[in-house]
Amino acid sequence: MKDNRRSFIKKSASMAAALSLGGASSIASSPFIQKAKKHSALNTMAKDAGIEFSNAYFGGLGNEKNKYLVELAKQMDVLGAVAGLSPREAGLPDANPWDYEVIAGVRDAYKKVGLNYHVVEGPPSLGSKTKLGLEGRDEEISNFITFMTNLKRAGIDVICYNWMPVISWARTDMARPGRGGALMTAFDYDVIKNEPLTEYGNFPAEKMWEALEYFLKAVVPEAEQIGMKLALHPDDPQVNSIQGIPRIMNTVENFDRMLEIVPSDFSGVTLCQGNYSLMGADVPALIRRWGKAGKIHFVHFRNVEELSGKLPSTKFTETFHDEGDIDMYEAMKAYYEIGFKGSMRPDHVPTMAGEDNSRPGYMALGNLFALGYMRGLAESVSKQGKIT
Repeated sequence: MKDNRRSFIKKSASMAAALSLGGASSIASSPFIQKAKKHSALNTMAKDAGIEFSNAYFGGLGNEKNKYLVELAKQMDVLGAVAGLSPREAGLPDANPWDYEVIAGVRDAYKKVGLNYHVVEGPPSLGSKTKLGLEGRDEEISNFITFMTNLKRAGIDVICYNWMPVISWARTDMARPGRGGALMTAFDYDVIKNEPLTEYGNFPAEKMWEALEYFLKAVVPEAEQIGMKLALHPDDPQVNSIQGIPRIMNTVENFDRMLEIVPSDFSGVTLCQGNYSLMGADVPALIRRWGKAGKIHFVHFRNVEELSGKLPSTKFTETFHDEGDIDMYEAMKAYYEIGFKGSMRPDHVPTMAGEDNSRPGYMALGNLFALGYMRGLAESVSKQGKIT
């Protein structure tokens, strides 16, 4: 017993001496301590890599499909809401959509069901008069500035807009069979290339550029004063024209040109991955370039397969998020590296078994798959970033 006690005292004295002579640093650097620190760091990671995952609720909360999606979203803990804006949803059917009471009413409707309405996609008062430079555009632009002011007052600071007048989003197939019989949306320009011209005939592309410049010079300085982020969405599909209406936001070079018209931290892009991939862009590299410049205000996390052999693509199909042409891991890693903290939503998901395909691209099961995939990627890049 005495020998054991003497041994214990000697060991204790030796440890104390080691600590006093700098042994503490060697203990702190031991593999066990470092592993514990690493484990602690991993446990303090920001959820979803600090990105605000969101869902699109086009058609509003009164839509039965959206009511179902709200319940799923809360169970998934994906509480960001992206949508248009309707006075009817605020209980003010005769009001203007840019009125503060309408905006606050819609915001509160989402808040009531547990969601954070933080991005307007498809803003009111931005129509063909503005985009084609026609008479009446000044009134549209004035209402748009009022909309920005009231939107910021309501706590919403991102507007996703596009420059597609007359003919907006277009697909030629809403039920293309994909993996396992899932239904995909798809586009083939050859199907519509002989469609008649619109009432505007063969509209000059440079006129649309002039209209875009006029809009940006009027609106971007106001957005800076208000604190509103403008996120221009690419033309979808990104072909050169449809029925005589040019698609000028259909190349990365054209986006760079747009960003230089009125350089501002508040004039940026919606990084809709599918469209930029179909322009021929290296999506992760583009995320890093525009992200470091502070130009990415909103993200559509989406995958596609190019089928035409041309750029910009004239034939393509949407895919599940884990197939297609884009390296989705590298894309998520790029968002993590640039420190993107804004809203990101899945886009154009497949319709899966048991669903009625009444909303192609936006059915619930494909959305669930996409969000689970996104969350897995976000956790993976976060942990890899912490480890390295």
